[in-house]
Amino acid sequence: MRSVRIIARRELAQYFTSPIAYLVAFSILILTGFLFNSDLAQRANASPPDGTAVLSAFGFFTVFFAPLLTMRLFAEESREGTLELMLTLPVRDGDIVLGKFAGAWLYFSLILALTLVYEVILMAITTFSGVQYSPELDLGPVISGYMGIWLFGGGALAVGMLFSAMTENQVVAGFLGMAALFLLWLGDYAGLVMQNRPVAEVIRALSLQAHYSTSFLIGVIRFEDVVFFLGLIAIMIFVTTRVLESRRWR
Repeated sequence: MRSVRIIARRELAQYFTSPIAYLVAFSILILTGFLFNSDLAQRANASPPDGTAVLSAFGFFTVFFAPLLTMRLFAEESREGTLELMLTLPVRDGDIVLGKFAGAWLYFSLILALTLVYEVILMAITTFSGVQYSPELDLGPVISGYMGIWLFGGGALAVGMLFSAMTENQVVAGFLGMAALFLLWLGDYAGLVMQNRPVAEVIRALSLQAHYSTSFLIGVIRFEDVVFFLGLIAIMIFVTTRVLESRRWR
């Protein structure tokens, strides 16, 4: 695990020197801040505060921003030739994949943590002032929502990392990652467009949105949804490791 920690720290440090990583963080915070202000203005003295409004949008943004965070993980090192050098080191391929994934997930977690400021503002308004909004903020859906988007982000990053390992072109890796995640997100609507009910149910079971919006965001933590995201992460890490191993035979 020591090698995993070293690689994770290295990857996390590289995010703080990457303009794309700063651009992703800035874009997410700008978009979520705009949505938070709009939602707050609409609900003033009209409806209860909703601490999950930002998290709902965050989930959709993650579909497009996660591949931007992962597209360089292997593609850039492969293009520059440093990946082959890394593969000659006495480090297991699985440790390399785990370390890079952990670094990306840590950076995503830091961006997610910054959005807690919106919940603090809602609590300050509803719980401590008690003037403009009533009832108080329901923390149950907020806590489960943050748990859900954290797992969702991990799954999205793992999918993006796989495509980064499959190509030397960062743009191609980012585009393929976005396309795959967008299709997985839209799977929730399969029942609306498909006549074959069993097939639609199978596609919906693979949907990212179905395991996030209809459970975590409404304050329900279902075992099957947690297993889905953890399983997605494990499968993507396993496949990425196999892809990395295949480079040794080229």
